[in-house]
Amino acid sequence: MPILKANQAGEGGTVIAVQLDNELDFYGCGDPRGYMSALRDMALECGITVPLFACAGQGGIVQATGLADGVMPTCNFYPDNRDPELEAKVLHYRALLEERGYPLLVTETNRSHTLLRRLLSCGVKLLGPYLQVSGTDFGFTNATNNWGRPLAFLTSDYDFGGMISPEGHIREEAYEGRLLSRLIAAYGAPLARAAAAGVRPALAGQAVGVAGPAALKLHGGGSLLFLTNLTDDDKTVTAAVPGAEEAGREPATITIPAGKSVALPYGVPLSIWGFAGTIVSSTAELHMAVTGTEGAALAFHAEGEGTVVLRLEEPAVIAAEHASAIRRDGDVVVTFDSGREARCLIRFQDGRLLRLIMTNRLKALYMDELKEDGSVRLVKPPQRSNAAEQAVQEWRRCDVPPALPTAGPDGCKKLASPSWLETEGIYRGYAWYGATVPSRPGRPPVKGVLIRRGSDVISLYADGRYAGTVVPGGSSRYVPLAAEAPVERLAARTEIWGHSNFDDIRLPGLRLSAMKGMKGMAAITDVRNVSGNWRVRRTAGPAGQAEPEDGIDSGLLPVVSFGGWLSADHPARECYSRTVPTSEAADSWTLHFDGLQSLVRLYVNGRDTGEVNPFDPYVDITPYVVPGRPVKLTVYAERMLGLPAGKVLLYEGVEAADWTLGAAGERELLAQAVDVRDRAALAEFPLELEPGGTAWLYGTCDNSAGGKGWRVRVDGSGLKLTVWMEGRIVGRIWTPGGDARPIMTGGSPDTFYLPGVWFRDRRAELCLWLEAVDRSRPGRLNALTFVSV
Repeated sequence: MPILKANQAGEGGTVIAVQLDNELDFYGCGDPRGYMSALRDMALECGITVPLFACAGQGGIVQATGLADGVMPTCNFYPDNRDPELEAKVLHYRALLEERGYPLLVTETNRSHTLLRRLLSCGVKLLGPYLQVSGTDFGFTNATNNWGRPLAFLTSDYDFGGMISPEGHIREEAYEGRLLSRLIAAYGAPLARAAAAGVRPALAGQAVGVAGPAALKLHGGGSLLFLTNLTDDDKTVTAAVPGAEEAGREPATITIPAGKSVALPYGVPLSIWGFAGTIVSSTAELHMAVTGTEGAALAFHAEGEGTVVLRLEEPAVIAAEHASAIRRDGDVVVTFDSGREARCLIRFQDGRLLRLIMTNRLKALYMDELKEDGSVRLVKPPQRSNAAEQAVQEWRRCDVPPALPTAGPDGCKKLASPSWLETEGIYRGYAWYGATVPSRPGRPPVKGVLIRRGSDVISLYADGRYAGTVVPGGSSRYVPLAAEAPVERLAARTEIWGHSNFDDIRLPGLRLSAMKGMKGMAAITDVRNVSGNWRVRRTAGPAGQAEPEDGIDSGLLPVVSFGGWLSADHPARECYSRTVPTSEAADSWTLHFDGLQSLVRLYVNGRDTGEVNPFDPYVDITPYVVPGRPVKLTVYAERMLGLPAGKVLLYEGVEAADWTLGAAGERELLAQAVDVRDRAALAEFPLELEPGGTAWLYGTCDNSAGGKGWRVRVDGSGLKLTVWMEGRIVGRIWTPGGDARPIMTGGSPDTFYLPGVWFRDRRAELCLWLEAVDRSRPGRLNALTFVSV
């Protein structure tokens, strides 16, 4: 806050407002007014004098700000860009905030400038496309988020189609941004102070796929009519111009490019640019204006034929080039074909000149400068080659033991019990958990391993043999072994992909307070399907509200499979109960409601264990079980008929003990890469690693001819890659293959970026940490393709 204060408007800085929090309506805040008021008071105590605001992420104005005094509510909109009812929704929020004396500010929205224009037409006073400039998450700085089902991993590229690419290239949408920016600047204060007039039924006939016209009344007179083409084809529509019928003029014919929106001036006073008169109507968009001592220049664009109608309040001399300019009924009607640049020069009695420059939309996009004398300068985006080149002449490979920790300076430490990595001072990178499986008389062989509350990426090894890789999202996960075997030692290589900036209750790993690692492992000696032979009865209230025993003679209850009772109720509120035996040789029991799509609450031996989340369907019932004694399970379920209840599995086994933990961040991993490099042998693509295998891959990379580096595309399957360039992690890639790979989102899932400025003497050392994470087949790296940026 002291930094913001020193840089706020009024104190010589450029900070014009401060956002106190972001999308609080997504969170379970019990007192948003009190919370936001506290943040407001903190800001004021720090000397912040610019406006304070907070945004609603899903339209919950009250839930986002509590309507706290002195905190302006704003909105984040992420609609379908082509929603035909968008304007109605936005106008609702504009009216809602206007009643409370606030403008409508859209602090986040999609990047499409067609959408931004639609928002502008509704009187929005802040247009915040997210995001405008893309970037890269270097190092171990990716994140997990709920943009999947519900879990997603963010890619190393943080790129949602921003106007600037992660490498700094200007994309086509940036020119759309310039066009809209210049349109806003052309009208200036009258547009800044404009008020939405709503959507008018001004189209002749039914123009299918066209939204609008939405009218924006300019301060001081006139309006802009916005027409939006919601289709993938150009649309030509006929629009009734305001006041045209009274003046005896024909409706205007307007061509709207596919997927674009145009803002057309009607009744706009020329006084905005220093002249007496009016732009009566126009089928061309005014997108740029410049004024000076000798007059002004206005630039218009249209598709096909365009018409600009002016009413001049004093005699003027008119000259046109590649355009028709005629006087008609007191108006000057300028018509042009946008296929050829056209000009119209209007000289007033005082000698001042008004120049109209008329062209097509493509030239308007690339118009970089307009001068008072009507001269223009166009800029074109640079042409970039997408040809692949050979940047690394030789690759070398060294395989390393996958189940042995790459420990830091302190080596491995013993743990009394498994703990979160953060509690052990580990916030990024990798960690290796080790544990033994206690030997017990009569213990059956191990069928698999249950990982308790694990995240983010866990690769499991039993006595050095690879068992599989899982992404539990903070939940538990059962990993079956390829074959039953006596197991003495377990090892779990754990990677922190990143922490979440959200608070999604569906998975423990998506909570704001979530930590990484695991809370235990159990060697599972028996997996029992206990889905059959449950006694069922109806309950009076919602799931969890009834007592475990309600006095009904259980001998009269039907015996069915779990969730198998066909009820006359909808939703069906039912109680299922059964007894299952337990082994004296076990000390770990977990229930798995596999495929559950209902709300359920579990009681074990009459004790409430809580609700079961379909996204987190594992319940550790060990605290409620006495080894060798039967366990009574009671489940209250609220089912939507037609949705599966899934099956109920009981995992029985032995809890792991004698825990150790070793960790490695960038420095430790890179140190290992250096230590084993002398053992590396020549490698050729395609490369293969056995399931669960790990290896280092080395190469010396030349910079691109232009010195701007490379975009490297990874072609492979069943592999994770962590890529170092000159000692820095530049990307983490997870190739397709196997059932463990999560949804990858946020940017390019199969490329990484080598910045040109990080090369030393035009060369850079690369080393790639490879992990084969598909238990069913070898990991395969087919090619690394280098494309100059």
